[in-house]
Amino acid sequence: MEKRALITGITGQDGSYLAELLLEKGYKVFGLRRRTSVPILENIEHIKNDIEFIDGDLLDMGSLINAVNISQPDEVYNLAAQSFVGTSWIQPVLTGEVTGVGVTNILEAVRVVKPDARFYQASSSEMFGKVVETPQKETTPFYPRSPYGVAKVYGHWITVNYRESFDMFACSGILFNHESPRRGVEFVTRKVTDAAARIKLGLQKELRMGNLDAQRDWGFAGDYVKAMWLMLQQEKPDDYVIATGETHTVQELVEIAFGHLDLNWRDYVVIDPKFVRPAEVDLLLGDPSKAKQKLGWKLDVGFEQLVTMMVESDLKRMENNR
Repeated sequence: MEKRALITGITGQDGSYLAELLLEKGYKVFGLRRRTSVPILENIEHIKNDIEFIDGDLLDMGSLINAVNISQPDEVYNLAAQSFVGTSWIQPVLTGEVTGVGVTNILEAVRVVKPDARFYQASSSEMFGKVVETPQKETTPFYPRSPYGVAKVYGHWITVNYRESFDMFACSGILFNHESPRRGVEFVTRKVTDAAARIKLGLQKELRMGNLDAQRDWGFAGDYVKAMWLMLQQEKPDDYVIATGETHTVQELVEIAFGHLDLNWRDYVVIDPKFVRPAEVDLLLGDPSKAKQKLGWKLDVGFEQLVTMMVESDLKRMENNR
């Protein structure tokens, strides 16, 4: 029998890769989408005719109940959020409502309409924030350093609470930074690859950056959505850290991106205090051993391959737009 999945945040980076994966596996895919005057479908343009869209919003419980009713899902993936850390300082209340309380709304809709559906919550390495141990694993205490991180902690614990209180199959994937050519240009990896391509084509003169020493554990989004799916195929629900287990500095990212286009990054990068966050997270490094062991999950794309893939994609896009 054909499996059915409901994805919130389907037009985002992860939602689009997950939708592709599930369609390949023969799922009927439903996507919750927020009403906007201009639909933003860039990431799923190539598969939009294979997806059934349902209008709804994480802040509107009625629309979520309706969405679960229509889709009757075997699996629900909650990937929708106000997901940019920088914006969470400017819009802290909205971030708390969407990224935190929104999780309760979708869990409650599933509990009321389809309690046997398996539920995936997109947790985040930003919950570890000011880390109390390195590397971070499933048992590492949270110490979030932004309204986004705080909201994600709420979303994480409410998922655990629904699992334990209502015996729901609910999992959280604590995903470390994962990138791709579909990453929003406001995120540092894409900001760098986009700028490198623009500078190469003479469309931009410099790239303004914040802390080049910040270290991140960066993987490929296409690899990470496989872990989400695997979590919902297990006998028992559990939470997993999904990461590469290695870190790279922002400077390394810049070096690879510019180097791939035969540019010397030092000629173009300007450090601008405006881009340093109020409370910086210095070192996030995940320990994915539980996911590798229990889920049989593995990485297919390495860091350098990821950065060059993104640079190539940005270069191609700009050349086509000229």
